[in-house]
Amino acid sequence: MQHPYIPLTDDDRNEMLAKIGAASTDELFEDIPAAYRKPALDLPDPLSELELIDEMQALASQNRSAGEYACFLGAGAYRHFRPSLVDELVMRGEFLTSYTPYQPEVSQGTLQTIFEFQSVVCELTGMDVANAGMYDGASALAEACLMACAVTGRRRVAISERVHPNWLAVVQGYAHGRGIEVDVQPHGAFAVNEEHACLAVAQPDFYGRMSPDAAAWGEAAHAAGALYVVAADPISLAMFRPPSDYGADIVVAEGQSLGVPLSYGGPYVGLFACREKFVRQMPGRIAGQTKDLDGRTGYVLTLQTREQHIRRERATSNICTSTQLVALATTVYAQTLGPRGLRRVAELCYEKAHYAAGRIAHLEGYTVERDEPFFHEFVVRATKPVAEISRALLGRGIIGGLDLRDPMLNRMLICVTEMNSRAEIDAMVEALADA
Repeated sequence: MQHPYIPLTDDDRNEMLAKIGAASTDELFEDIPAAYRKPALDLPDPLSELELIDEMQALASQNRSAGEYACFLGAGAYRHFRPSLVDELVMRGEFLTSYTPYQPEVSQGTLQTIFEFQSVVCELTGMDVANAGMYDGASALAEACLMACAVTGRRRVAISERVHPNWLAVVQGYAHGRGIEVDVQPHGAFAVNEEHACLAVAQPDFYGRMSPDAAAWGEAAHAAGALYVVAADPISLAMFRPPSDYGADIVVAEGQSLGVPLSYGGPYVGLFACREKFVRQMPGRIAGQTKDLDGRTGYVLTLQTREQHIRRERATSNICTSTQLVALATTVYAQTLGPRGLRRVAELCYEKAHYAAGRIAHLEGYTVERDEPFFHEFVVRATKPVAEISRALLGRGIIGGLDLRDPMLNRMLICVTEMNSRAEIDAMVEALADA
């Protein structure tokens, strides 16, 4: 034994490498560029706790955060109002310190929150069953594509070019490891054939657009024997018809909009729901409600095809670390607002975004792309580079839209939520005019 906590000898490693047919660990990790395998660590000298706090505060003070600045940046992570009740409940010790229930029978409270989370996801998406959550929206979409392959027995997926580019990269990463081909297809001109396991689209898409052709895309996918996967914005589902209405077989979403702060990109939680006939291929786990011998309501882990459990060779995914605390936050948020509250949030997002788009459209030097309906994000073209405009906005306390890095058209993606007041929107429009 060479290490007290990693009981492996060189002979152990060589035996494992021989078993899998790799000559060395470098060959095993050859997919990772050599420069990133063992990078030199350029660490500074150690600091005292007081010195470290000072340094971290100095670094943090360089950030420009939403709230301190008026923020019109979305593109996958959104600033929404969070009722104080969310943190009040999520930070309770019995939730904050609990881990994934490996002994489910003694984790009734956690199991009930999972069951309630699943119920919220089903109500939002209109689907039959939902799981306990994924790492995030991107991994949920990737797992949906893998699930479609498992259901159909096919090894190719079709996906819209208007899916969030980061999500698309995650799908391609998952597919690469499984030897699955990913066809990125022009949005709206999909060509799904009998080789494809699914057609995956975003509604609204990365540019915030809601397509009226979503039902026709689902029919085309089904005609080819493929599943229809829809990545949705959960807030939009409170206002627009759910994907179940237009033929979706699997619906995924990023749950961050539902009561989770921006947090520099995470931790978030992915929503995953499907039709009941596919539940056996659903990744992750499902909590169910039942009755005990005395007729009392109880909760159980009904389905969990996870790789560290028995029959691991038949597992459908590697969703291990629980995101249950984040899922609980989304559940508290959704149930605090209720259906009418969620719809009001969606309406405010929609109305304020369209007010902003209407005002920007009248500015000289700017064009709003309004050829398709949009929810709370929209694309603006400018006559100046977006980076130059963003710097001007920052100087006036405004975080502008996402630079789409289109040097020919100077396009940016602007997001408006219920958190943006009319005064903020008007100030942003005036800043754009002066930029």
